Amino acid sequence: MKVSRVVAAAGLLAGALVVASLLPAAGSPAPAAGASSPDRTLRDLAGRHLLVGTAVDHAAYTSDATYRARVSSEFSSITAENVMKWEVVEPVRGQLDFTAADQLIAAARKNGQQVRGHTLLWHNQLPAWLTSGVESGDIDATELRGILRKHITDEARHFRGRIYQWDVVNEVIDDDGRPRDTLWLRELGPGYIADAFRWAHQADPKAKLFLNDYNVEGVSAKSDAYLALVKDLLAQRVPVHGFGAQGHYGVQYGLHAASDVATNLGRFEALGLETAITEADVRMLMPTDTVKLQAQAQGYSVLLQGCLLAKRCNSFTVWGFTDKYSWVPGFFDGEGAANLLDENFAAKPGYRELQAVLALAGRR
Repeated sequence: MKVSRVVAAAGLLAGALVVASLLPAAGSPAPAAGASSPDRTLRDLAGRHLLVGTAVDHAAYTSDATYRARVSSEFSSITAENVMKWEVVEPVRGQLDFTAADQLIAAARKNGQQVRGHTLLWHNQLPAWLTSGVESGDIDATELRGILRKHITDEARHFRGRIYQWDVVNEVIDDDGRPRDTLWLRELGPGYIADAFRWAHQADPKAKLFLNDYNVEGVSAKSDAYLALVKDLLAQRVPVHGFGAQGHYGVQYGLHAASDVATNLGRFEALGLETAITEADVRMLMPTDTVKLQAQAQGYSVLLQGCLLAKRCNSFTVWGFTDKYSWVPGFFDGEGAANLLDENFAAKPGYRELQAVLALAGRR
């Protein structure tokens, strides 16, 4: 999870893309999808051609009945927002705790939902015992590699057969297209990325294994660097199966065109990978107003249309769906209202826009 400062390229679908005629213009008023669409959930409208998901706040899920009901009815896929991250599953070295994640997976199975795993390797939300041990020199590079291998193996094996896509390696390239300067790169060198995929595949051979990052929705130095990384990994016969574009947008920045998103995803699909939008939200400077909410609807529409126009984009996940439990205000002073529903679970224009896009796409 990281926020995106979206670069340039505002616009709508390119006329050369034939499917564009079947989809509404990004940011256009939602209806035109049929009188019944306002009463149909995103899950129902997406049908079988696309998994539509949300990140789930475990505390909200267990305490808020309205939140829990909307997760169950609205989405065909869920992602654990935090409870599969390393600091949660192993807060004390050697003591694994998958209780909260297991509860979410059990609920998903009961509701007929798929589960995306997030995330096996990241430079944030690491347990304190790990970071302090490395910083103090108590954990050297050899030991660190063994610790990482054990973590990935333990977690992927624990959830084996219950995860359809894993965000294996998260945010390993910076916005300039260089390898991100992290504990992992400094201590283990660039080969840690290939190792992580190999270990995850050994632990769960049937899960689809993804790279995942922000600011990679369109063609840029950063997405170019990921394309080069994928080519290198595939040349080494590393089992990387997918590329995830997070989709953290802000209405105060420029938006890509849906055709730009589709073109970029298509570059990874041409290498044989699946693609996904993994963490979509569209924040704004507070307070909200009609113009900002319509711009937000355009942002969501661009991401969904880009996914639908790509040939192998098979899941579209929003990073939370109600402003009541949004992560954005806690990270960005003066910003918020990033989700499809407001604090009272009322639909915003962005939700209606996704309904319209999915309804028209389903008519294909």
